[in-house]
Amino acid sequence: MKLLEYQGKEIFAKYGVPIPQGRVAFSPDEAASIAAEIGKTVVVKAQVHAGGRGKAGGIKLAKDPDEARAVAAQIIGMEIKGLKVERVLVEEAADIKEEYYLGITTDRAARRNIVMVSKEGGIEIEVVAEQNPAAIAKLHLDPAIGLQDFQIRQLGFEANLPPTALKGMGAFLKALYKVYLDYDCSLAEINPLVLTGDGKLIAADSKIVLDDNALFRHPDLAQFQEEQEDDPIEAEAHKRGLTYVRLEGDIGIIGNGAGLVMTTLDVVQREGGRPANFLDIGGGAKAEVVTQAIDTVLLDKNVKGIFFNIFGGITRGDEVAKGMLSAIEIIDIKVPIVVRLTGTRAAEGLALLEGSPLVGAATMQEGAQKIVALVNQN
Repeated sequence: MKLLEYQGKEIFAKYGVPIPQGRVAFSPDEAASIAAEIGKTVVVKAQVHAGGRGKAGGIKLAKDPDEARAVAAQIIGMEIKGLKVERVLVEEAADIKEEYYLGITTDRAARRNIVMVSKEGGIEIEVVAEQNPAAIAKLHLDPAIGLQDFQIRQLGFEANLPPTALKGMGAFLKALYKVYLDYDCSLAEINPLVLTGDGKLIAADSKIVLDDNALFRHPDLAQFQEEQEDDPIEAEAHKRGLTYVRLEGDIGIIGNGAGLVMTTLDVVQREGGRPANFLDIGGGAKAEVVTQAIDTVLLDKNVKGIFFNIFGGITRGDEVAKGMLSAIEIIDIKVPIVVRLTGTRAAEGLALLEGSPLVGAATMQEGAQKIVALVNQN
């Protein structure tokens, strides 16, 4: 689960991390009221789970309450990467002298948490890693000892931070690490950590991603659960209770079981196709789930074909077939669909599909070859 900027900052504040004065607003008038309370130049920031807010016009300065109202009216309701802005963060504009990056995430290859510090803050760390990897100081943490003072100094020196930043960075990094552990995070970032003109450090932005599997330990975060995510189709799939990840190809992939779906992605790729998504309907999926899965995949206008790969265990082949036939009746499907159906009640399912426009395949490899050929032909 991803937190919005203001939600992350509320958590930071609980751990003593200095943040700019401000609050979230849901209307232009509320934004003007907050600006009046602050009594100085404010920054109005769109609150959506998307990067590039500034370039999209979602972050603007306002010198007074009237301007804050006007700016908020422009931002609230706009779309950034397909996500509608429903609220803005109105906070005191920082006197920025320099910007740094602090982050902690999980390095799965090393099986350790990794701390990263960079002098190049204010831009996405992925961009820094690609363009200037030497600018990122990294340290894998031993879970038995955690983050120590000497390690913080080491990171600061390796990142070439100035003395003013070195003095205060430790408190921020310790608090960030505590947030990371206490909230079962998979990512916690302060980007940028701003050094102001008067030599103070403040967290000007936040990015926190929580492990969904640990949310039962954090009932206080239930208020932060959002339907909005990075991708509007993923958000819609989440509403429908589907396990869906959008990719960049043109062949929709639907299967039952994460391992089978991932294998299907690989086989389609090997046959020269480009998977458009990962969609796992899970075990025991009923007909209505199958119909919803097809409809969700077709929300992506790049999809030119769908490959259904079902291995029936507790999932019944006849139920899957009924869902496919229902989808054909109620959805205007203009792309080819290849079906590989085997396992529990597969014979009954295939019998139901006879005479339909769906293309059958005896094996996963055959199905991958057929859908790639059909997509290329079209």
